[in-house]
Amino acid sequence: MSVVLELRHSAEQTAFNLKRWEEVQVDPYLAKLPHRIETDRYGNIVMSPPPAMPHGVKQAEIARLLGTLLPAGIVATECPVSTADGVKATDVAWLAADRQADVSRTCLTVAPEICVEIMSPSNTKQELLEKGALYFEAGAKEVWICDVLGRVEVFSAPSRRIAISSICPEFPLQVQR
Repeated sequence: MSVVLELRHSAEQTAFNLKRWEEVQVDPYLAKLPHRIETDRYGNIVMSPPPAMPHGVKQAEIARLLGTLLPAGIVATECPVSTADGVKATDVAWLAADRQADVSRTCLTVAPEICVEIMSPSNTKQELLEKGALYFEAGAKEVWICDVLGRVEVFSAPSRRIAISSICPEFPLQVQR
């Protein structure tokens, strides 16, 4: 028997996420931790180990390529996004140029147009697909998943894989670093 949770992204959840994220950001104890911090829908802190070197190298290369191929937009790493299941941090994000005002926010209330998740030994593809579904629900246009070998899968909706990105069709489906 499987259980299906229906999470609703409401104005109330967004307000809660933003308030809780501001608390997390100013907590001096949390600031000293080397872990990646996210929250769940109840505001509980979810920590994972810092990514290993190969993850960071892929993250930097993807950010560099997006900045080169889509120079009019905004590229960010470790970008916090308010979702129906708390605040999640996408490894790499690309936002359209008209979203410049969002750059000053502590946490995005609308997901970046492109959200990229990079697999680590500490997570599974299913986890990243679930996270991707949250990003789509929060407004993402595409979610990319990069596996440990650097292969990139592009999704235009949850469970809808597409051959190439419609936003950045020149992006290679194999990250070399």
